[in-house]
Amino acid sequence: MLGLFRPHRRWVALVTLAIVLSAGMGVANPLLLRVVFDRALFCRSGCPDLHLLGVLVAAMCCIPVVTSAIGVGQTLLTNRIGQRVMQDLRDSLYAHLQSMSLRFFTETRTGEIQSRIANDVGGVQTVVTETASSIMANVVIIVSTLVAMLIISWRLTALSLFLLPFFAYLAHRVGGARRRVALATQRSKAEMSAITEETLSVSGILLAKVFDRRQSEIERFRRENRRLADLQVRQTMVGQGFFAVVQSFFSITPALIYLVAGISMAHGDTALSPGSLVAFTTLQTRLFYPIGMMLQVAVEVQASLALFARIFEYLDLPQEIVDRPGAHVLDPDSVRGEVRLRDVWFRYGAGDRAPAARDQDAPPVRVWALAGVSLDVAPGQLAAIVGPSGAGKTTISYLIPRLYDVERGAVEIDGVDVRDIGLSSLAEIVGMVTQETYLFHATVRENLLYARPGASQDEIEAAARAAHIHDRIVTFDGGYDTVVGERGYRMSGGEKQRLAIARVILKDPRVLILDEATSALDTTSERLVQSALQPLMRGRTTIAIAHRLSTILAADVIFVLDDGGVVEQGSHAELVHAGGLYARLHREQFQGGLVEARCSNGVVLAGGQMVTTPGDGC
Repeated sequence: MLGLFRPHRRWVALVTLAIVLSAGMGVANPLLLRVVFDRALFCRSGCPDLHLLGVLVAAMCCIPVVTSAIGVGQTLLTNRIGQRVMQDLRDSLYAHLQSMSLRFFTETRTGEIQSRIANDVGGVQTVVTETASSIMANVVIIVSTLVAMLIISWRLTALSLFLLPFFAYLAHRVGGARRRVALATQRSKAEMSAITEETLSVSGILLAKVFDRRQSEIERFRRENRRLADLQVRQTMVGQGFFAVVQSFFSITPALIYLVAGISMAHGDTALSPGSLVAFTTLQTRLFYPIGMMLQVAVEVQASLALFARIFEYLDLPQEIVDRPGAHVLDPDSVRGEVRLRDVWFRYGAGDRAPAARDQDAPPVRVWALAGVSLDVAPGQLAAIVGPSGAGKTTISYLIPRLYDVERGAVEIDGVDVRDIGLSSLAEIVGMVTQETYLFHATVRENLLYARPGASQDEIEAAARAAHIHDRIVTFDGGYDTVVGERGYRMSGGEKQRLAIARVILKDPRVLILDEATSALDTTSERLVQSALQPLMRGRTTIAIAHRLSTILAADVIFVLDDGGVVEQGSHAELVHAGGLYARLHREQFQGGLVEARCSNGVVLAGGQMVTTPGDGC
């Protein structure tokens, strides 16, 4: 936690100097008060000494003005340092999360992540911006005041502080209880964030309305909200009784000092003058406030430790996908686009080591998403990957751009292991169009510029025309400045997919991955998207993952996956003729004797169903 202040140590030193000055000047008034009583107002001869009294009163009036001015500057510096530390903490946490692998985000709810950044970081703001300076100020005040009190009377000082060790112990116990409640409170806030993010998104609202689950979601939110309210009440009340006892003791102690002083004077002790007694009780009042604040800070810091623990829990997570030392930066213009998987083993969950081969002693193959996969895609080829659900098709699409790292084997582009290529360079080479298109709640232009921020309007429109979406965009009220809505819900599925294709065209990658790019679309939208994909695939290596075999009949090579391994490969005609898994999948999709005829603009399914309009070349 202290390391967070290291980049701002010069400003911290200036704040410390201001604290020392204001605290030291604050001790002066009680000591001046002693002189006022003993030498200016009440003395054996020549009193009151009006000249001395005037000088002392002037000094006592100037000191608060100066300390107040120093306090204003100190407050400004303290808050500026605190906010910079908060800024650094948020930046570090966000940057660290951006560098985490896809595995982290598939295993963690979005609402939980948002809660760490918003609630947990926000919860430590008071500690960072106020408590640190408060501790320094109170320590200086306590030390300087104790020195002044000891000078006046060490016996009365001991009487004032005899219960302080006991209070410090109780503060530690109360802080531990506050920390446990604070941790439970933050977990409840995270759950609330997750519920809100899941149920108040467009998809969540649609689901709740369609299944008439609105009332149950409201009850779920109310239960967690009630739990959060109860925890916050407990967090506030923990230690209130303790602080009431401390405050009562501090209020009673000055009266006890007067009693002890009276008894001492009654027994002939004249060492303690009236001025000394007034100065001591004034110092005592000055001492008890920072001590009370320090006890309270001890409790609050304990609670904040729970929040810091949650923040550092994320900051301490290891980064799985990082650049290796000396990682290659490939020139996109010179990349040929050859993609090769060599004996690749991969699984999503943690577990045993990869088996050397498929044998009786190996773990069940189902544990592995990919088990010994090898395939080659030549530069400029259209390669299709097909197979039943769970065969490992999408996993391959994740390994090529290095969203995950293989456990054994290698994924190569132009003969270079992707783990030896810089992540930025790899991202420039590989482009991806997924089945679930993600669009930001921003304008059409901003969504397209995400691929290449420096693109001109002409380049944007050229990409949109190539994706067959430009004519649709210009019909919107705002044209390219139209806001697409949350996740692009103001657009149809086909429109969103074509916009995503335009985004990839603008990026112009050498290797293109199409992961079920049309499987969720209707026939008309699929035809439009397939037309948009033609210019995107031209001149680059394309790996298409598909359930609908009609979309990959023209592939140069088709790889058939099953149980995490390649079981067949060849052209469409070769695989159908072989009568294996591909032929079975083909029969299942085209049952009823449907026959495909290749056209220049797509595929016509004969036998009673036509999915594209015939053109020249049929």
